[in-house]
Parts: sequence; C-alpha cells; structure tokens
Amino acid sequence: MRSVTATGRLICSVGFLVFVGKASPTHAQLGVGTTWVRTDAQGKGITMSLSVCCSGGLRYVYQIPATGNQPAVTMTVDSPMDGTEVPALIGGKPSGQTMAITRVDAHHYSAIVKMHGKPFGTSNGTVSADEKTLTVESVYQGGGQVIKTTETWVRK
Repeated sequence: MRSVTATGRLICSVGFLVFVGKASPTHAQLGVGTTWVRTDAQGKGITMSLSVCCSGGLRYVYQIPATGNQPAVTMTVDSPMDGTEVPALIGGKPSGQTMAITRVDAHHYSAIVKMHGKPFGTSNGTVSADEKTLTVESVYQGGGQVIKTTETWVRK
C-alpha cells in the first residue's frame, strides 16, 4: 500500500481536479462524461473520469496505474462542489482523508485536503481558455516538510 504521505499528496492533487463546477447544462460540456489524463512526469498515466452525482455535484473516479511495487489504485470522490468536506475512497474504502472542493468561477477551483481530520494540503487549479488543459498548483505538509507541486492534465 502507498505511504500515507504519498497517498495524501495523490488525493490532494488528483482529488482537486474539480474543474467543471456543478453539473448543470451550462457546465456539462466542460467535462461531465469526459476523461482527463495527467501528463506531468510524476503523475503521467493517471486518468480522471467525471460523472454527475450527489444532487448536482460530481463523481471523480481516478485510475492510478501500478508503479514499481505499488498496485494499481482506484480512488473515488463524490463532491457537491460547494466546499463541503467529503471522504476520499480508495478501492471503495474510506482512506481517512477528506476533501472540500470549491468552484471559484468557471475556470478556477480550490480544494482543502485533511488527513484524519487535520489539514494536509491545498490546491488551486486553472482551466485553460480552450478548456483542454488544467494546471494545478498544490502545497502539501507532511513529515515536517512542505512540498509544492505543479501538475498538468489534458482533456481526452
């Protein structure tokens, strides 16, 4: 199983990728029913699929491929997209981590990730004007260190 820090960073970063807002007809063309692929070196090959859930919110299903001695993982987050804290499930089971995702506007999103009730990381994302690329900047705290990352996702 992945370490808590690695899993936490993964959840914060991929779980943040909330770029379509509530699933109304206005936002549906931005991503509901689509798949996004992470293209940065650290997360290359991770995919995210979006569908409608939870009274107009979004279900994020992340497929994280096996790497080294780590098995493939499926992570699911059902978010109402209004900043409500929700559990992140790994393999269908609670991971001890939660996410609070907020749609700031049509192209900007923010998320707060907690691990066992304590803040672990924050992310801010921007969808490109052509809605084909998502850039996510995250800050994680763990093991006495602060880690900053930038991710790139491409719509397929």
